Amino acid sequence: MWRRWKREAGGTEPRSEEARIMSPPLLRCSSGRLVTLFGSFSASRSKLVTQAAATPHSCYLRNTMHYQTEERGRPNSTDYRIYFKTSEGKYVSPFHDIPLIAEGEQDNDVPAKKPKKTESEVLFNMVVEVPRWSNAKMEIATKEPLNPIKQDVKKGKLRYVANVFPHKGYIWNYGALPQTWEDPDHTDEETKCCGDNDPIDVCEIGTQVCSPGQVIQVKVLGILAMIDEGEMDWKVIAINAADPDAKNLNSIEDVCKSRPGHLEATVDWFRKYKVPDGKPENQFGFNGQFKDKDFAVEIIKSTHEHWRALVQKQTNSWGIVW
Repeated sequence: MWRRWKREAGGTEPRSEEARIMSPPLLRCSSGRLVTLFGSFSASRSKLVTQAAATPHSCYLRNTMHYQTEERGRPNSTDYRIYFKTSEGKYVSPFHDIPLIAEGEQDNDVPAKKPKKTESEVLFNMVVEVPRWSNAKMEIATKEPLNPIKQDVKKGKLRYVANVFPHKGYIWNYGALPQTWEDPDHTDEETKCCGDNDPIDVCEIGTQVCSPGQVIQVKVLGILAMIDEGEMDWKVIAINAADPDAKNLNSIEDVCKSRPGHLEATVDWFRKYKVPDGKPENQFGFNGQFKDKDFAVEIIKSTHEHWRALVQKQTNSWGIVW
């Protein structure tokens, strides 16, 4: 069952002609699996930013692993967007077209590593929305064509998270797992709460500060069941597989041992970060206790199946664009 889920996680057939045109090319491997072909970039972690040709908006291209990001508009404005493109220049959605399962990476022209084989070792792609220590609430625009990253707006004003003492901004690299969706029509058996209509969130706890739009491969360590105004809002705890500490962190227990206080700070941050905006503290399932990575993988699998139903028009779309 796991192998079937892993095979299908590489993508689903687009449901419209527009989606078909916008989708990246597919390459059939010798094993018969369909994988998304994003081109071959040297996977150095440094940003390469070059100014693109003049457009009606300011526009910049950033090369990252396997794809490019294109910035339009001015940062810290309502028209700022980060779009995603393949190496061939075709636009793709970070929500729908980037595979959930990371098929391995290529570094400095070294052949890609073979995909991991077990549930405990599998790596996932994470789309970084918010870098650590920053305050702008950036997110995948699920209801816009091509689902670019934008800054969230409430009542006409750009959203920034307050500094929750003693923390500065987000205390991890924050983002989402592509090809997952928390279905508002699905009620969680344990918490009795419905999904929040977004991809599942990830807190990446590595030592590097990432960039908005960066895609990294992460090891899942555990998960926190946050309840945000009555909605289920899972928070996956993960670490960048390329991080120096990744080899030492393989479970939520490892985080407790090697980084005392980090998980407690995570719960405290999520509990209080909306209070400065006049909202009540967030609540948690399982008494605020973190669940292990096996539990987390099951939640990821479930939200991936909900996403598949979404793009195959088997459920209410809730305004989502694909």
